[in-house]
Amino acid sequence: MLVTLSFVVFGYLAGSISTAIIVCRAMGLPDPRSEGSRNPGATNVLRFGGKKAAAITLAGDFLKGLLPVLLARWVGLDETGLALTALAAFLGHLYPVFFGFEGGKGVATAFGVILGLAWLVALAALATWLFMAFVARVSSLAALTAAALTPLFAWGFGMRGVPFAALLLMVGLLVWRHRSNIQNLLAGAEDKIGTDRPEG
Repeated sequence: MLVTLSFVVFGYLAGSISTAIIVCRAMGLPDPRSEGSRNPGATNVLRFGGKKAAAITLAGDFLKGLLPVLLARWVGLDETGLALTALAAFLGHLYPVFFGFEGGKGVATAFGVILGLAWLVALAALATWLFMAFVARVSSLAALTAAALTPLFAWGFGMRGVPFAALLLMVGLLVWRHRSNIQNLLAGAEDKIGTDRPEG
């Protein structure tokens, strides 16, 4: 129990490292919470910071989700411990203690933790995102579609119990964090990938 609790705390603290804010500070860019969509994530960083800053942000957000789960797996935590570590890392990204609990929307970090939990589920979600991004050319729509289908992929690949419950909670929170994007989609106001103003 103590080891599991330690990894839950570690996962949350790792998730609380806001890659977008750190990258923007290091590269002399504005705080992403005050620019564009005001979301500290890779898509918003791309808007005003360019591809390099966005790519570093994306990689950092992905790794801070993946690495805590892999470390927890390496020390032998059971499925419940792995799921709680993953959930904690995801919550850290959404509500980072180091940055006033102002976090991002969670797409890259969610992919990282799901990859650590169940790589086949993560690959299915990634394939869905890529397909929707190619067809619709709207990043948020691709993310929401992939999120909505991920529980079905997880169930199909045999995920049950606490890991499945944690996954459902992450999906619900991810959709909630995209509520402004959903409003824009319904209004036909969400920008397409490759435009000068990518959606937040």
